[in-house]
Amino acid sequence: MLSKDSATYQRVAQTIDDFMSLDLTGVGSIRHIRDAVQRRQPGFNCMGAAEVIATRLRDQPGPVLIITGFPEGGGVPETDGPVGAALLARALFLGFGVHSIIAIDHDWDAMMRATCMGAGLSPRNLPADGQAVGIDFLRPVYIRSLEKDDTRCHAAAHELIETSRPALVISIERPGANANGLYHGLGGRPLDGMVGDADYLFNLAKQHGIPTIGIGDGGNELGMGVIAQDLPTFSPKARDCGIPGRGGVAAANAADHLVISNVSNWGATGLIAALTALLENPTVFHDAELERRSIELCVGNGGVDGMFMAPEPAVDGIHVDEWVGLVHTLRATVLRTLGHTINWKGDQGDWRQIK
Repeated sequence: MLSKDSATYQRVAQTIDDFMSLDLTGVGSIRHIRDAVQRRQPGFNCMGAAEVIATRLRDQPGPVLIITGFPEGGGVPETDGPVGAALLARALFLGFGVHSIIAIDHDWDAMMRATCMGAGLSPRNLPADGQAVGIDFLRPVYIRSLEKDDTRCHAAAHELIETSRPALVISIERPGANANGLYHGLGGRPLDGMVGDADYLFNLAKQHGIPTIGIGDGGNELGMGVIAQDLPTFSPKARDCGIPGRGGVAAANAADHLVISNVSNWGATGLIAALTALLENPTVFHDAELERRSIELCVGNGGVDGMFMAPEPAVDGIHVDEWVGLVHTLRATVLRTLGHTINWKGDQGDWRQIK
């Protein structure tokens, strides 16, 4: 385990956070969000979350519950969120040997399964007894569908928390209810009837003393209540979505630890990078081509890009080819900071890592 007091720890933690602060989409809000998080939650952002995970899983090894799924026009899911969830599940398995349960709306089940297969996982239905168990020669990930009506969604929440007994709950790019209990897109679009009430699941976890981590990029995602008071100072729709009586788009529910980045999937990659460094285990960080495959399978099974609003192989307007370059660069930078030498070989590009 990388020592928190070491210069390497400080250097790699800061480097990862610097990568997360890049305005990749050109929207311009990430710097304001980063500053707000630093005021409310000082310290290293991604490495702080990695420490929460490592400490919890050391004291209570068990499944990790990951909540994701954000609807675009017509209620179809965007690529931002599911890809990050799948790759996080992979990292948690390789880093800690724990299994993940991914909770997502029932009509996005097939998309989530394909996305997980792209990430090198073997998706399985969560058994009736709620137990996420190992399977020889596979990397299982368990999928739990959520219904969109409150009664059945809340019943599923109780089953997950009280039967599966997760050690941690992580949300990534999942709509978060505002102070009036309503869900919105960042531009003010109502999401009524498009998603199940995952806030109920998040709150139930808190009531059971389960640590929560939120990953978001705009302020309307589950867990971003950490900066709900700051958002109106730079996000026009945070206080008022533009529809009388609904309130703003700012999510009210605060995670115990909030991870922020310009794109939520990029935040998942930052958290994976931090886990890789903390555990000093390069295998935790996936190869960039695995992320390409996960994005393409997500799109091929119903996912859409949130900027193009179409089944393009992209995330928030960033094409998959650019994603591959970003992941290559962050992975190589983290490994170099940890003392590895990285060589680039082959006509098609083949990362070789030499200790």
